[in-house]
Amino acid sequence: MALKARALYNFQSENKEEISIQENEELVIFSENSLDGWLQGQNSRGETGLFPASYVEILRSRSGSNYTDYSSSPVGSPGHDSSLYSASPNPGISYQGSFEDDDDDDWDDWDDACTVVEEPRSAPGTNGHPSPSLPCPAAYGHHQHAGYRPKPALERQDSMGSSKRGSVVGRNLNRFSCFVRSGVEAFILGDVPLMSKIAETYCIEMGSRGPQWRANPHPFICSVEDPTKQTKFKGIKSYISYKLTPSNFNSPVYRRYKHFDWLYNRLLHKFTVISVPHLPEKQATGRFEEDFIEKRKRRLILWMEHMTSHPVLSQYEGFQHFLCCRDEKQWKLGKRRAEKDEMVGASFLLTIQIPTEHQDLQDVEDRVDAFKAFSKKMDDSVLQLNVASELVRKRGGFRKEFQKLGNAFQAISHSFHMDPPYSLDALNNAISHTGKTYETVGEMFAEQPKNDLFLMLDTLSLYQGLLSNFPDIIHLQKGAFAKVKESQRMSDEGRMDQEEADGIRKRCRVVGFALQAEMNHFHERRVADFKRMMQSYLRQQIVFYQRVSQQLEKTLRMYDNL
Repeated sequence: MALKARALYNFQSENKEEISIQENEELVIFSENSLDGWLQGQNSRGETGLFPASYVEILRSRSGSNYTDYSSSPVGSPGHDSSLYSASPNPGISYQGSFEDDDDDDWDDWDDACTVVEEPRSAPGTNGHPSPSLPCPAAYGHHQHAGYRPKPALERQDSMGSSKRGSVVGRNLNRFSCFVRSGVEAFILGDVPLMSKIAETYCIEMGSRGPQWRANPHPFICSVEDPTKQTKFKGIKSYISYKLTPSNFNSPVYRRYKHFDWLYNRLLHKFTVISVPHLPEKQATGRFEEDFIEKRKRRLILWMEHMTSHPVLSQYEGFQHFLCCRDEKQWKLGKRRAEKDEMVGASFLLTIQIPTEHQDLQDVEDRVDAFKAFSKKMDDSVLQLNVASELVRKRGGFRKEFQKLGNAFQAISHSFHMDPPYSLDALNNAISHTGKTYETVGEMFAEQPKNDLFLMLDTLSLYQGLLSNFPDIIHLQKGAFAKVKESQRMSDEGRMDQEEADGIRKRCRVVGFALQAEMNHFHERRVADFKRMMQSYLRQQIVFYQRVSQQLEKTLRMYDNL
């Protein structure tokens, strides 16, 4: 049955299935049961399509309730199970499904093609960050709302509960927006509840170049060694294990790639405003080939270096558990504890303590814009260098060219042997040896990439992943800036309490400080990594050409006594 409704906010359509609506516009709703947080209806211009359920109120007759306001509801409509995009009413509250019912939780029983945290029915969030619906047990085969218990007595971040609820800042519930899906919008608007006790804290300090993460008080490194092929089920199943030895524990543990993959998904889910380094790519075939195993080991070493050097990621309890736990029972308990962590996504922002120094938001925005332009240019140049380096690697340097040159010298030598009266064996042998020398040089060029190009390619691959994270992280900051400007405008117009607008500005500062700290850490690592990469490349090139020079000098001396 069609229902009348009124638009609470403006909404601009972004694809052909959606329609635009204007604030206070009268609408016709075809059904009040929303689909993944969207309603289907018709606007005053006769256009039919979808628009966010939270942007409208359904008008009812006086005999019934005045209206149904979806703006304070979960993404799905009341009483309607929308498992694809549904999230908890408050991003700070996670679904507490029972993982204890999952008896088949032995890590060794996982299929190699799967991970603990899978997203079989929804696309991943932008920037690699998963959708807020991921914490729910539906991902583990349980009904989405099974065992859900909202926590009582959770305190809101601001006084919005007692303020004028009709004058809140408009929400962008475009389901494709990472600003919404990450929960940062809810944090900025004060809709993430404060926990009674926050066990973890990450501090940002003011350094010489601006905000920076406080260093890990217990720094450490971790080696990745000895990739070993192992089997189970009497040889039916095979896998590669890696020996990890953290310096702060000094006792090795053995992990498979899917263990790394589980940890990576936990990191993406928890650290919304941090550029988590990407894992080396998966490969469907040839997983046990020597070259692939060696390549994955090299890239896992770089990944581990970035993890242990990051002041926040290195202190994450799940990471420490991954590196140090050796007991199978404790491993399972720690794994489940990490999966039930409530301080993830938007709630992670509650763990950040920022300096008291004032920062003008316009200055912050300018700094972010400059970094955005820099990261885009660097991303393009990294791709260009990566393509050029891969071309050299695949062609084997000048291997074919030197082989052709060597064959040509050999042909000259053979032709000189064809007229014995005028043949000079010493010259013929010298020319023949020259040809063989250039063939050897060609082989040296073919083998050289493993000495100089591999580190460069591995580093470039790592930074391609890091740089690909930043556009969406910057988008979170841009969304926060927009909310601050909108709230201040509404306050100036008398449609919002100044206290509420100040709360939005304060929470925007948290996001801004976190992004700037992440930018500074990125630059610090970039300088160290590219310095090492270029020094290693040039040293290996010098050694290589010295070896080539020695081969040519040895051949040259054969002509001295002719």
